[in-house]
Amino acid sequence: MLKLILCYVISWAIVVVTMPGFIKYLKKISFNQTVSEYSLKEYQEKASTPIMGGVLFIVVPVLVTLAACGREALQMDTLVILLTFTGYGLIGFTDDFLIAVKKNNDGLSPRRKFILQVVLAAVFYLMYHNRASLDVSIPFTSLSLHFGMFYSILVLLMFSGASNAVNLTDGMDGLAAGCTFISLAPFLYFAIRQGKMPVAVFIVSLMGALFGYLKYNIKPARIFMGDTGSLALGAALAAIAMILKMELALVIIGGVFVIETLCVMIQIGSVKIRHKRVFPYTPIHYAFVMKGMNENEVVHRFWLAAAVFALLGFLIGMH
Repeated sequence: MLKLILCYVISWAIVVVTMPGFIKYLKKISFNQTVSEYSLKEYQEKASTPIMGGVLFIVVPVLVTLAACGREALQMDTLVILLTFTGYGLIGFTDDFLIAVKKNNDGLSPRRKFILQVVLAAVFYLMYHNRASLDVSIPFTSLSLHFGMFYSILVLLMFSGASNAVNLTDGMDGLAAGCTFISLAPFLYFAIRQGKMPVAVFIVSLMGALFGYLKYNIKPARIFMGDTGSLALGAALAAIAMILKMELALVIIGGVFVIETLCVMIQIGSVKIRHKRVFPYTPIHYAFVMKGMNENEVVHRFWLAAAVFALLGFLIGMH
């Protein structure tokens, strides 16, 4: 337990200490947020805020995990999570880099980004499939479903879905980082309970790094994580759920991300089919602002919702 506490504190401290210099450097090279023309007016002012804050909370937890666990960090369970985390982070980094250089939102095309996400998910699954159980436990029962060859499809959906879901949620100061921090808590318990200590070390190191990042990302944000951070965080959640055999619990624990994604899908489908909107605006967190809530209120209520979903997921994982 002391090891976990130290990893959390070390990750938090490194991010808190190094972030100001990193922000200054990003401003110097003009790697700033590019606000979409479709964004609400009150978010246009964020155009001068640096992106790629996700770089630090990717690099730091990986290094802390490697330093704390040594060779144990290279065991297949932990290695898949580390590679997934950094691999999806690199996809996001490429997208952020192109956006920052071009000074518009034309980074990687959605098609190329999705293809890269699916390819990486397939690679990591192939690395792990010989060790993976193809059964998925049904919550609150002693039953499990044998997915067989369809388990690979489930993994692809988990990885691409979770990474894009966090990306959609990353629209307000502190929103995605805070919800992810909360969502990681039950997985930390599951990892400790299953005796997968290197996985637990990674999770707690990531939580520490995210908490340090939040110091600079809560309103008014001094830096944004960009796709670098959001794609990495979503993929990490999916990889952890796969390794810990908590695939269905992920849907509940990540309930905020699931709702954000479903609302976008419903909105797009309704506009295309009925030529009408279902919601005032999507991603759905913006709709609350349009209804009169301020950004902090929305973020805090989403954090509360994330805590409720994490608790429900925790209870599911206990049975």
